[in-house]
Amino acid sequence: MASVFSHAVAALGIEACFYRPGTPKRVWVIGALCSVIPDLHVIGFRLGVHYGDFLGHRGFTHSLFFAALVASAVVLTGLRRAAPGPDRLPMWVFFFLATASHGLLDAMTDGGLGVAFFAPFDNHRYFLPWTPIRVSPTGVGRFFTDRGLVVLQSELLWIWLPAVLLALSVWLIGRRAAPST
Repeated sequence: MASVFSHAVAALGIEACFYRPGTPKRVWVIGALCSVIPDLHVIGFRLGVHYGDFLGHRGFTHSLFFAALVASAVVLTGLRRAAPGPDRLPMWVFFFLATASHGLLDAMTDGGLGVAFFAPFDNHRYFLPWTPIRVSPTGVGRFFTDRGLVVLQSELLWIWLPAVLLALSVWLIGRRAAPST
């Protein structure tokens, strides 16, 4: 898995594509939270859920269906007011992509069982053909080790840099497209 920090950074990179002046900051915070929600399945480990189970690590909570459920729940409960504020469809797409990015990043790591993108319809675990991201150690204590530093370097290159470049590109395109005064 990628680290919780990098999942949130990826969501903030996606946010750049949906940013509109006047959108409440809570929307972007919720998007960052959506990007880490798929790892809440770790609670199941204490309840006897095994890694490869449907509800195990990188299982149902990493699926596209789960991302759609999370996005729908957030839009229906958190964005009840139709006006003023952000339009529902673009916000749903943002929350969906923020949540789905978690599975995508995990499928780009070099360890684990892969990601059940199509659960609950298919529990097969997939990796992407290209896995440049070093798998993050679990637990905070293990992250602050030499291995954690190697993971962070990998994530800076393959997650943080692309997120910053995406945000910068969107910002530059927006400035260029904005009418001059």
